[in-house]
Formats: sequence, structure tokens, C-alpha cells
Amino acid sequence: MSQEVVGSKGIVERDEFVRILGEALYSLGYKRTGDCLEEESGIQSHSFVVKLFIQQIIDGEWDESLKSLRVISLTYANISALPFLLILEQKFFRLLEEGNFGEALKTLRDDITPRCITVYEDRIRDLSVLLLRQSSVHQSRLKSGQDLLEELRDVLPPVVILRKNGLVHLVEQALLFQRDSCRLHNSTNLSLFTDHHCGKEQIPSVTIQTLYGHRDQIWLLQFSHKGEYLASSSKDCQVIVWEVDDFGSVSMKYRLAGHVRPVSCISWSPNDDQLLTCGDEEVIRRWDIATGECLQIFATPNFRMVSCAWGPDGNSIFFGARYGKLDHVHMLDLQGNELKRWRTSRNSELGITDKALITILRNSEITLIEWDSDSHMHISFKRPIVSFALSEDRKFLLVSLSNQQIFLWSPTKGVLATYRGHKRSRFVVRSCFGGLGQAFIASGSEDTKVYIWHRDSGELLLKLSGHRGVVNCVSWNPVNPHMLASGSDDCTIRIWGLLNQ
Repeated sequence: MSQEVVGSKGIVERDEFVRILGEALYSLGYKRTGDCLEEESGIQSHSFVVKLFIQQIIDGEWDESLKSLRVISLTYANISALPFLLILEQKFFRLLEEGNFGEALKTLRDDITPRCITVYEDRIRDLSVLLLRQSSVHQSRLKSGQDLLEELRDVLPPVVILRKNGLVHLVEQALLFQRDSCRLHNSTNLSLFTDHHCGKEQIPSVTIQTLYGHRDQIWLLQFSHKGEYLASSSKDCQVIVWEVDDFGSVSMKYRLAGHVRPVSCISWSPNDDQLLTCGDEEVIRRWDIATGECLQIFATPNFRMVSCAWGPDGNSIFFGARYGKLDHVHMLDLQGNELKRWRTSRNSELGITDKALITILRNSEITLIEWDSDSHMHISFKRPIVSFALSEDRKFLLVSLSNQQIFLWSPTKGVLATYRGHKRSRFVVRSCFGGLGQAFIASGSEDTKVYIWHRDSGELLLKLSGHRGVVNCVSWNPVNPHMLASGSDDCTIRIWGLLNQ
């Protein structure tokens, strides 16, 4: 006999739909409405014996619930021994808690062992040890009736006892499927009222603010991890810290002066309260973001520092330095004491993960060095490397090459995607990950534009016009997917947002 269905596709059985709808009403606290649905439809969310079983579990009536479960198992033959064991274990633990060791032994010997020994021998042995030692370990394994019920939902067939919030789970699955199928997804808003779709209008493409403050080319941009600040460095030897307010407006907070050479590297501390800046072949300065004061200067005689990065714990820093024809990466504590050093060949770029440091070894080779083992992994490219950027989760590298290509690279899978179209022939042009889930790639370009690609497919989505000089760097706000910053030889920083922002 065919089941009655609802919906135009003919795949949703009416009985199942009404049952799961009733469960949703009960879960939301609408008991009277749920009762009315059952009465009017003639379809019960759970049978009488299952409802009785649920209440017995909640009330801790172990013997009665076992009787009900045996009745249920006569109707549904695919019920395993595990739900019986879970209930019997709680009965056993409760007897130990009450000091009734004789009844506990009887439960273990007469009820648990015959039913469960063939499948759960290790668990039964564990219960025997608890009984012999009469220890208090069992106390941590006692569950409330409600907690046990949730565990039983996971092991009993859904046709017997419905999953809690099952309708919500199905709706969430549908929304997530729509989101994951949306190639241009860059919005946190998902609605039940309409099918989800993001267009290019959800990608920042309109200049909403132009920042002035530097007197020469903008070389570097970096949003803080929480997206509250933007650091910029320039050929004018200064670093500016910009503050992002709650409405997305950006204003100057501090101008950090002290370097005598252009700043070639900036790095935010893990908690965003400090900033490292490195003058090109000069010194490293550590700044307090709350006050704008320089807390410390790291300088090593005869070493010319070229790059810097924070350790993931916030208690150490790394810097790349040159000493004659020799290059090294150094690891220091915050007092300036050297903890470790590695011999390298080129240190203009430096990335730090939880386990390794990443730097450019030669013009066309990147090396990953594990801190503990000092083991090296080398990644070779056919063209010279211009720059690289790490993804937020530190699992992927974005490698910009001299032949106007950008590679998305994974240590386990190699090159995953290639991005083309931007212009680069003479200068260092940087790229970044960005957008919701870092689903997009952005890059500067020598043709004065900002380029944006779809991360997975490599499709060029947008070319943003507005700058009047080479765009050297970009940074996407890690918290606000609708905010992108770009820095140019025209001495300005552009903040890009949405059309209707």
C-alpha cells in the first residue's frame, strides 16, 4: 500500500512529515498545539508505549523503562543491545551510589551479562572492576534521565523515537546546502522566506572612503585579527594605525614615527594589542596599540632586519635578517633573548604557523621549517616569487609569481587554483584571502586596479577602478566580509564596500 505524500515532488511521506512537525511543536514548548495536531491528523508523534518509555527514562524508572523497551523491540526488530545496556548501566551506577552492592552484582550478572556479553565484553569487564573496587568513579558516569534520553535518541531507530529538533535540523541542512551552492556567497544573512542567492553586489566593489595621511607610496596594509584596526606602511618611513568604528568608518588613530627607512613588514600580535614593524634593513619596533608608544626596539649589530612576525603564543617574535651574504631567521622572546635561529637564503617574506615558519629560500623556492624537528620542506615554482600570504587558518599559501600568476597552494595537495589577469612586471604587488570563509582572492596590480577572483574556481569576478597609481597591497577585513582596503603609489588607501552601504 503506497504512502500518502505531500509536496509537489512526491518524496515526502505525509505521516513522517506530520510526526516531525508535531515533535517540533513539542520541542518549542507548544504542547497544546502539538496535541491538537495529533488529534486532528490522527497521527501520533510517538506511539503510546514510546511516550511512556520516554517519561520513564526522564523519571529514572529503569526497570519499567526496560519493560517498555522490550515491548517496543517486538515491533521494531532492528533495535540493538546498546539501548538496553545504556539503561542497565545507569541502574547499575545508581545501585552503587546507594551502596546496594548485592543488587548491583545481581544486575550485572543476571541482566547485563547475558544480553550484552557477546558485543560489549570490555564494558562489562569495566563494570565488574567498579563493583570489586567499590570506588566512587561511577559517580562521574551517572546521568540525568534527560541526558540518557538524548543518548538513547542517537542509538534507537528514528522511526521509534524522533530526533530532537529534527525539523530544525532539516531546515538547517537546506539552508546550508543553498549557502554552499552559492558560488558568490559573501553574506551572513540566510532567510527561510526566499531561496538564497548572492550576486556580485555582495562583494566590496565601491569606494566608500579614501584615506589620506601618508606622503609617499603605500607599501603594506594589514587589518588586525578582530578587524578593529588597519595598519599601513609607506615609503615615507611611517606606519599609521587606523581605527574601524562600529559603523565601518575608518579614521586615523596613531601615526607611528621612528623608523629611518621605509617599513617593509608589519605584524599584529595574536590579541591585537601590539604591532611589530620592521624597517627595510633597519630595526624592528614593538608598539603598544592602546597608547601608540614604542615599547621596544630589536636591533642586532651587523644584522640588517628585513621581515618580522609574531609567534602564535604572543610571547615570541620572529625576524628575518641579513648578515653579509648570509641570511637567518631568528626567534626571540619579548625580552630580546634569542631562542633559536635557522639558516636561510632570502627573508623578505615571513609566515608563521602553529608548527612551522615559512620563508622564501631562493627566488623561486619556498621553505617550510618545523620548529621542533627542524625538518625542511621545499616548494619549487617555475618563476621567481614576488610575495606570499597565509590563509587565516594557516593551511594554505597564496603565492604571487613574476609571470603575473597567483597560485593557491596546499602542503598536502599542491597547487589548487591559479589566478590570472592582474598586471605585474616591475614592482612587488601583494595579494590576500578574504570574504566570508575566505572564499575570494584579491590582489593589487600595476594597471591601478584591484582584482578579485573566486577562490575555488579561479574565475576573475571584478576589476575595481579608482586608484591613480600602482596598487601595491590589499587587505580584507577578517570580520567584515564587505570591507576591503587597497594601498597605492598615489599615496592613498581606498576602503571598498557595497553599493548600498
